Amino acid sequence: MKISKIILMMLFICSLSLAQETRKIGTSAANFLRIPVGARASAMGNAFVSMGEDVSGLYWNPAIVSRLSNTNILVDYANWLVGIKHSFVGVTTNLGDLGTIGVSVLALQSPQMDVTTPRNPMGTGETFEVTSMALGLTYSKMLTTNFSIGGTFKYINETIYNSSAAGIAFDVGTFYLTPLAGIRLGASISNFGTKMQIMGDDLNVRVDIAPDQEGNNQSIVGMIKTDKFDMPLIMRIGLSGEIFQTNSTRITIAVDGVNPNDNAQSIDIGSEISFLNELVLLRIGYSDIFLPEREKGLTAGVGLYKLQLIPTLLISVDFSYQQMKYLGSVNRFSIILQL
Repeated sequence: MKISKIILMMLFICSLSLAQETRKIGTSAANFLRIPVGARASAMGNAFVSMGEDVSGLYWNPAIVSRLSNTNILVDYANWLVGIKHSFVGVTTNLGDLGTIGVSVLALQSPQMDVTTPRNPMGTGETFEVTSMALGLTYSKMLTTNFSIGGTFKYINETIYNSSAAGIAFDVGTFYLTPLAGIRLGASISNFGTKMQIMGDDLNVRVDIAPDQEGNNQSIVGMIKTDKFDMPLIMRIGLSGEIFQTNSTRITIAVDGVNPNDNAQSIDIGSEISFLNELVLLRIGYSDIFLPEREKGLTAGVGLYKLQLIPTLLISVDFSYQQMKYLGSVNRFSIILQL
């Protein structure tokens, strides 16, 4: 009976996600905000908006971190596609009745690349890199023992050579532990914010405003006008629950419906199996189900949770594997410290 209830609710989430079919690929800025954070979430196919008590909720659903006790630190790193480095650091502190606060830094950095021009197609001898960064400040609070809300304010900056774009965005989320067989329901809206426009010295060009006339100034500096682009707005709704649980073993399944503003809707599913009283965890999932021309696919991972090396410190270590269709697989590592 418990399993059937979870499956029915998952089918409902799937129907919500696939209710509309709109694609606007390549129409948003700061797409690094769509790269998943946390090896645990990545291994579960990114179906994580309803998975409670995890510091990576700073990225997935700020309402989740309200359920964390003490102080938690997450350090997450991945060699993303074609040599790009992706990293995330997040810290949360529980203030009791005042709620939970958190700060986070998300960064994406390309390798050094050669500057080329039409006159120097093999390079000018100069190099440049592309960097993207998001700084987040989160507040989350449990309104009841089963229901919590949260929000994150973010400053976002992207830089390429001597030009950059900046903006601000907000994440909001809710989390509800339902009385129905312990099923968890989560929902979030991420990256609701200003438009971003690239500006900088690299857009300066010399202009001859009267090329048919002699004697005029041929060194007037103009600037190429760039378009403004929306943030990658993402709406997620999902649920998770245990389909099997004993004193030492647990099997959890989760499903998320994802609706972005720059692509079609899709479904993420994942499962987590724990052994030895939550010490060893195995995970598997699948991302972007029903998404046309998808790049992501199978995910898997393993975790060692709450290893107590010293009395006041618990350490969790996670690893995930993300299969990519064309650009190679991605391995991700995370460390969580609980003080």
